[in-house]
Amino acid sequence: MTMATGRSGGRVLGEAATEGFGEGLTPEELQDFESRGRRRRWPRGAAMFNEGGRSDFVASVVKGRVKACYFTDEGDEVVLAIRGPGALLGEMSAIDDEPLSATVTALEPVEAVVVPVDSFLDYLQAHPRVALMLLRGMSRKLRDSDRKRVEFSAFDTLGRVARRLVELAEDFGEADGGGIRISLPLSQEELAGWTGSSREAVSKALRTLRGRGWIETRRRAITVLDIDSLRKRSQ
Repeated sequence: MTMATGRSGGRVLGEAATEGFGEGLTPEELQDFESRGRRRRWPRGAAMFNEGGRSDFVASVVKGRVKACYFTDEGDEVVLAIRGPGALLGEMSAIDDEPLSATVTALEPVEAVVVPVDSFLDYLQAHPRVALMLLRGMSRKLRDSDRKRVEFSAFDTLGRVARRLVELAEDFGEADGGGIRISLPLSQEELAGWTGSSREAVSKALRTLRGRGWIETRRRAITVLDIDSLRKRSQ
C-alpha cells in the first residue's frame, strides 16, 4: 500500500492540482482586482450562476467549494467540475458575451469576491499579463474536457470513478494518517453525474474499491488508502 504524503497544513497536492486565479496575480494585480469588487456569500445549495442565463459579475472563490454542472433535456444532472478557493467563475461568459454554459452551485457555504463584468473587462485591458494567464487557464479547461470525453469511451465505470477520486484527492485531499481524506459534500448521485454512470454502477464501483483496500468510505467522506493503485486503474 502506498502511504500518502502531504505538505504543510495537511494539504495534499499532485499533478492534477491547478494554481488558483488569485495565486497567479502579483500583489498589485490582486489589489486592483479586489478594489473593483465586493465580498459576497452563498449558503450551501445556492446557485451562483445558472446555465443559459447571463450574469453581471465574475466571482473569485475565497472560501468553500462549488460544482459546475448542466442538465440534459431529460433532466439528468451532468457534473462538469468541482472548484474550490482560488477558482474564477463566470469569466468565459464575461469575455465572449454568451450565455452561461453551466450552473454553478455551492457545495458548502461559499465566500467570493464578485466584480462587475464591465469592470472585469476593464481590468483585463489594464493587465494584459492577467488576460494571457486566463487564456492559458481556458486552454487547460479545454484539454481537460477533451480528456474526459476520451474517458467516457475508453474507460469502464470503475476506471472513471477511480480517476475522479484521484482528481479529488489531489485537488482537495488532506493527509489523514496513512491515507488522503476527501471531505466533500458530494453525493453518489453527483459522483454518478460526474462519471457518466448510474448511481447503482457508482455504488458497485465504490464497493469494489473498498474490497481491494484502496479506499475507505463514510457518509460524504472518502479516504484514499492507495492512490497509486487508483491511478493505475484509471489509465
